[in-house]
Amino acid sequence: MTDLRLGVNIDHVATVRNARGGDTPSPVRAAKLAEEAGADGITAHLREDRRHISDADIEALMAALKLPLNFEMAATEEMQAIALRHRPHAVCIVPEKREERTTEGGLEVARDENRLAHFIAPLREAGCRVSIFIAAEPAQIDAAARIGAQVVELHTGAYCDAHAAGDVATRDAELARITEMAAHAHDLGLEVHAGHGLTYDTVGPIAGLPEIRELNIGHFLIGEAIFRGLSPAIAEMRRRMEAARRVMR
Repeated sequence: MTDLRLGVNIDHVATVRNARGGDTPSPVRAAKLAEEAGADGITAHLREDRRHISDADIEALMAALKLPLNFEMAATEEMQAIALRHRPHAVCIVPEKREERTTEGGLEVARDENRLAHFIAPLREAGCRVSIFIAAEPAQIDAAARIGAQVVELHTGAYCDAHAAGDVATRDAELARITEMAAHAHDLGLEVHAGHGLTYDTVGPIAGLPEIRELNIGHFLIGEAIFRGLSPAIAEMRRRMEAARRVMR
C-alpha cells in the first residue's frame, strides 16, 4: 500500500485575518508551520470574491513554499490566467457559488465535458497537475478521466455530515460509495484524493482506503489549532492517518 499524503488547507487562517483586516494571522506562516508539522502540501482556494485567500497570498505562497501548492480554483478565465502565471504544482478545479459558505458539492463534469477539456488543456501543458473535485459518482469519475484530468478528489462532506448527525445508516452508505468509487477511479488510471469536512473522528475509514493517495483537510485543523496549536493539531491528524493506514497493511 502506498503512503498517504496530507495536504493542509490554510484558507481559514486568511478568514480570521480578514475578519479584522491587517496582516495577521499570516497564511504563509501557517503554511510553514504545517510543513514543519509533517504536511506534504499546502492547499489554498482563491475564490472569485476573495473572501479569504487573496492574490497577494498566492504570490507569497509561491515564493515562500518548499512544499507543493495545490491551487483550488473555479473554472473561469480569470482563475486560469492566474494559475498559468504562477504555475503551481497542482490545480484543483472546484465548483463555486458566491452565496455558499463552503464548497457544497462536487463539480458537474459529465454535463460540461467539452468546455472543461479545453479549459484544463493549457494547465496541463504548463506543467500543473490537474485535479477535479467531484462527488463519488461513476458518471463524474468517468467524465474526469475522459477530459484528461490526472487526479480526482472525492467529496467526503456527506459522509462527514452524516457522522456528525449520528445517522449511522447514511454514514455507512456514503463510506461504501466512496470506497467503491475510489477503486473505480484507480482502475481508470486516475490518482485518487479525498477531502471536505474530515475530522479526527472521520478520517480513519477514509485514510484506510488503499487507493487514496492524499487527503486535503483545512477547516477542522484550523479550528483545532485554536485549542492545541497548529503544529500539534496537524501532528495528531497525521498520527491518525498513519494508524489507519497501518491497520490496512
